Parts: sequence; C-alpha cells; structure tokens
Amino acid sequence: MTALEMLGAELPIIQAPMAGVSTPAMAAAVSNAGGLGSIGVGGTDADGARQMIAAFNERSRRALNVNVFCHRPATANEVVEASWIEFLRPHFVAVGSEPPTRLKEIYRSFVEDAAKLGMLIEMKPRVVSFHFGLPPPPAVHALRQAGIVLLATATNLEEGRAAEEAGVHAVVAQGYEAGGHRGVFDPDADDSCLGTFALTRILIRGLRVPVIAAGGIMDGAGIAAVLRLGASAAQLGTAFVTCDESKADAGYRKALASEAAHHTRMTRAISGRPARCVKNSFTNLAACVPARKIPAYPIAYDAGRALNAAGRAANDTGYGAYWAGQGAPLRRSMPAAELVLRLAREGR
Repeated sequence: MTALEMLGAELPIIQAPMAGVSTPAMAAAVSNAGGLGSIGVGGTDADGARQMIAAFNERSRRALNVNVFCHRPATANEVVEASWIEFLRPHFVAVGSEPPTRLKEIYRSFVEDAAKLGMLIEMKPRVVSFHFGLPPPPAVHALRQAGIVLLATATNLEEGRAAEEAGVHAVVAQGYEAGGHRGVFDPDADDSCLGTFALTRILIRGLRVPVIAAGGIMDGAGIAAVLRLGASAAQLGTAFVTCDESKADAGYRKALASEAAHHTRMTRAISGRPARCVKNSFTNLAACVPARKIPAYPIAYDAGRALNAAGRAANDTGYGAYWAGQGAPLRRSMPAAELVLRLAREGR
C-alpha cells in the first residue's frame, strides 16, 4: 500500500488542520477533490469534535484527518499571569476595554482527555494527527487497534524518531517556514529552526515511515519540489486560509492581502507557544518580551483572544492571531476544491 492509499487520498495534497480556520465544509471539499481534508479539534471538547466529524461525514464519504493537540498540560503561575495582564493593560485601554482579572487554561491537552480519545475510537476518522508531541502509549495503541492511521508533526530528527518509535504511520516534517504553531515537543528547548527542504531530507534519510512535507508550500511548484525530495505528500495550510469555506474573518483576510503578509513573525506572546503570524500590533508589542514573562500555553491564549475581541469591537484588527507561513504572499482566494484541482494541475 502506498502512502496515499494509506491516507485515503488520490492526490499528494493535504489541507493542514488549522484549528479555528479549517471547517468541515473545507475538509470535505478537499477530500472530495482527491486530497486529504483536515479539521483541528484541539480547541474544542469531545462533543464539539464529534459534531465537526459528523458535519464532515454529511458532506463526504472520503477520508478525514482529525488533528489533536498533545501539549504538556499548563502549569499556572499567578505571578507571571498577573504581570502579563498588567503588561497588556495599556493595549486593552487603547481599544476602550479592560483586561481580564485572571487567566485560565482554555482547553485541555489530548494527553489527558479520555473523552476525546473515546470519541475518536467511536467515530473512526481515517486519520488522526498529533501536534506538539505524542499522547501516552495506551492512547496510540487504542487508536491503532481501531484501524486509524496516525500522523505526528516533527521539527527535527529526534522528534521524528520518537514519533516513529511510538507507532505513528507517517511523520509530518514541519519546516520553520510554516504558519501557525510550531509543532515542537518542548517549546523551551533549543529550536534548530530547520527549513522544510532540509528537514524533509533529514527525516527521509533517518526514518523508515513515510514523510509528509509542510511549511511554505503554496502552489504546485512547491508540491512538485518536495515530492522530488522524496516526500510522500505535501501539507498546505496558509494556502487554504482565504478559501471560501474558511472561517478566517475579514481582518484575517485583509491582513493576508496586505503588505504585512510579506513580514511574518514567530511569536509566543499570543498563545504561549511559538507560532508564525502576520506582523501586526501583537507581534510588535511582544518583540522584546522574554519567554519567561509569558504565561504557559494555552493560558496566555486566554489573554490573546480577549485582546483580539476587544480590538475587533473597536474596529482595530491589529491583535488577531493571523497565523501565516512565509509563503503568505502567494495565497489565492477561491473555493477549496478549485484550489486542490489547480494545485494538481500546477504540480503536473
């Protein structure tokens, strides 16, 4: 069985599971067009994830990738959190609001979410992918026993080997160019910042399982390039953000169509973990903030979302989590299925 057959796809095109942006309608359109559609359920609970999978199943009988977050559960630090609130207070005031009085962990990690694991085993999507690390061995075993294909993000060879040893069927090589959250297992460890091309080749030579390339891939030429490198498929995220079925709001779409798309920044200030975002007011205010002063993920995200909501209420879209990769200026707006078919034509 080839890697594409294993994933249930006809084309070597995977739409990245962008939590908060990807929708069941987008995933279904991609899968129906021959790629592998994805949804991110890291930011919702088991019931919310179940509803998203059901919504996909109403639109498609094809394969679906469901992505979960396997981050280390947050450890609260009231001193750091209070200091962060005060640091952000002037920015809340500038948009006519007040910051929250306290911050909370806004969603649970899959590593301790038995309800979500049980739901996945019941619903049996074709693919489940892990981001930020790996779940405990019993969870991996249970998913494999259910006949689910498992993927895991890796940003270096050590993470790739850990994923392979854990029992995943393929590894996603996330280059530093990629938009959104870095998939690093430990956000406080040294990051070699490997680019997509180098990382893809390193993982292909160092692993026995198939490798999927991700990061900075926006068109058929990029897909063809990583396939020539030996990747089994390409995963694209930013390329789909402005598709018709995306949940990206007007501010997000405007940012990606602006000069700012040429200047993405890696920041952990918005959520508490490193993530690549379009340069905006949030990335500017946090440019020189040490990591130790930012609350843990996803506690920091509680403040980030509140500031974005306050800004939007005042018609200031400069505080959005506008995740985007370095290829953002190459993005195109059209229905997701049309984009998949265009990517396939370009790749040929």
